[in-house]
Amino acid sequence: MKIIRQIVLHFLVIASWASVLIATVIADQPKSLLETIHRHITLGSTVLGNGDQNPYAIIVAPVTSGNIIKGDVLVDNFNDKSNLQGTGTTIIDYRPSTKHMTLFANLPKKPDQCPGGVGLSNAMTMLKSGWVIVGSTPSTDGTTATKGDGCLIVLDNTGHMVTAWSGPAINDPWGNIASIDHGSTATLFVSMAPIIHKATLVRMEISVPEGKPPVLLSQTVIGSGFAQRADKDSFLFGPTGLCLGLNGTLYVTDVLDNVITAIPDAVTRNDSAGTGWEVTRDGQLAGPLAMVMTPGGHLLVSNGNNGKVIEVDPVSGKQIYAQWVDRDQAQSPPGNGDLFGIAMTPDGKGFYFVQDDTNTLMEAI
Repeated sequence: MKIIRQIVLHFLVIASWASVLIATVIADQPKSLLETIHRHITLGSTVLGNGDQNPYAIIVAPVTSGNIIKGDVLVDNFNDKSNLQGTGTTIIDYRPSTKHMTLFANLPKKPDQCPGGVGLSNAMTMLKSGWVIVGSTPSTDGTTATKGDGCLIVLDNTGHMVTAWSGPAINDPWGNIASIDHGSTATLFVSMAPIIHKATLVRMEISVPEGKPPVLLSQTVIGSGFAQRADKDSFLFGPTGLCLGLNGTLYVTDVLDNVITAIPDAVTRNDSAGTGWEVTRDGQLAGPLAMVMTPGGHLLVSNGNNGKVIEVDPVSGKQIYAQWVDRDQAQSPPGNGDLFGIAMTPDGKGFYFVQDDTNTLMEAI
């Protein structure tokens, strides 16, 4: 009996140690992607060619096509070399394999198809077929006093403009483009930020004929009533971050109301859900702009009013982590006005972002 008792005690001790070890491992596991991020690396300047500056949109190429290799990072510029807003015409291509920046596109300033000219905005995507679509919210003097209605510009895989979409529902395409891409067809979600009216969210159905440019088939307003206004320093404010969840919910950042909302049934609905239901408000949010979804289903949001990126659980609405990725002391608070676009790295372990104060592309790892 004594031997049996010793054996039982021995196993109880082992079990106790195992429980402590498991508990320690679970406690040490990161609760968020931001907890694993420890370095912010400068990849290069986004000022190339004609001297455009103020980097806005960031996308990662999903395929190799033409001058683009899968995994390349495309960044557009909103300002020209005089730093006038709404006048940028260039898209930069950063290639991680060579660590080189090249000029992918330099668009004409005033194409006939684009009311008001070209000023490349936060709206940009690349299709599996190789076509690049980018939004224009243009100005002629850097202010909204001369702002045009803009358009969505279609570029081929060598950076040349082939067509543009404009019309009543396309008025100042501003925020990130969320998309569902089936190859021969695609669905795009774009926010519009006209100054006179409230901002809207538009779902666009397009077809992609083989060897021909995409064709816009339909436009449906699925969200409306979002806050927007002209701004001397930031040109304009409107819904910026768009991110599509697995259940067809479209998440939206509203910079003026300092809130993230959700549009249910965004893929199938035929009417406007208004501003949707509230996911999270205030707290660590400080002018939320661009937004992307992590592999774990969380939202990463770049703050416009400080240099922080915030991680949000969209299911619970909890803001679970914040990290200061731009601490430039020249602004108050540090990093104020520096962050815009954000995109996940292909491995899902880090993200790309831009710093407006230095006109650089950054990587968080």
